[in-house]
Amino acid sequence: MKNRTVKKRVGLWIGRYGLLAAGGAWLIANSTIASAETGTNSVPEADKSHYTLFNPVPSALLREMNTDRPDVTESPYTVDAGHYQIEMDLVNFTYDHNTADGADTTTHAWSIAPMNLKVGLCNQADLQLVLGTFNYISTDNAGPGSHTIQRGFGDIITRLKINFWGNDGGTTAFGVMPFAKFPTSQDQIGNNSVEGGIIFPLAIKLPGGWDMGTMAEFDFNRNGTDSNYHTEIVNSVTFDHDIVGKLAGYIEFVSIASTEANADWTGLADGGVTYAVTENIQLDAGCNFGVTASAPNYQPFVGLSVRF
Repeated sequence: MKNRTVKKRVGLWIGRYGLLAAGGAWLIANSTIASAETGTNSVPEADKSHYTLFNPVPSALLREMNTDRPDVTESPYTVDAGHYQIEMDLVNFTYDHNTADGADTTTHAWSIAPMNLKVGLCNQADLQLVLGTFNYISTDNAGPGSHTIQRGFGDIITRLKINFWGNDGGTTAFGVMPFAKFPTSQDQIGNNSVEGGIIFPLAIKLPGGWDMGTMAEFDFNRNGTDSNYHTEIVNSVTFDHDIVGKLAGYIEFVSIASTEANADWTGLADGGVTYAVTENIQLDAGCNFGVTASAPNYQPFVGLSVRF
């Protein structure tokens, strides 16, 4: 799950510079695709094009398990045809103290077992269903009688991931992921609006055992003050490396810029670890830190991913 970003809006010009920096990084990485795909793999790829949801890929031909968590950056790799994957936060906590424009609001939010359910449709595509299972949000505004509590189910998001290349080999991989959000949340946790967007994830194998991931995401969200919509642009870059044995770590930076009037740039820096219990089970833990006033102060989490 990558739904950890609380977006507060106050001014836009900082966001434009953040977008240029992160977007430039994505374009530079993307420009390496042609040269990187000249054939560094010496092992021939198995032909898996005939496998489907109803004709699953044999266990011996499964690609290495890849997840869209725990970092914010999405992966271009899909779940093998006919197989299933569950990726979830066991628990996710957000602390945010907002003092922008004279405000004094403190939010404590818990998300219990939000999950992403995936199924491989064919060798190049999977379908995903993201569920906000249970949320508990406590908000305190300065002054008496200003404590509120919200609890309940969150919104549902459907996503389709299509891999263009690199699923089963190569030094780069690239894909596209359109998605739509449906307003199913309880207790006014969401904004009661249909929203959507599209994501372009890119993965690059670097020298020295490093892996790099980056994405450009365009969200079409409802305005906070009226019924119109605006675009939010999310750019991110992440680097990961094995630490010891089955333990690996990552670091990441995320930039969010909005075209909504009076919206501020949101920046996040985060890091964490993953542990491969088996070829089909992964544990992870990490924390996102806000580097701008518009981002949450911190968001620790513990997660689990399982493939069937």
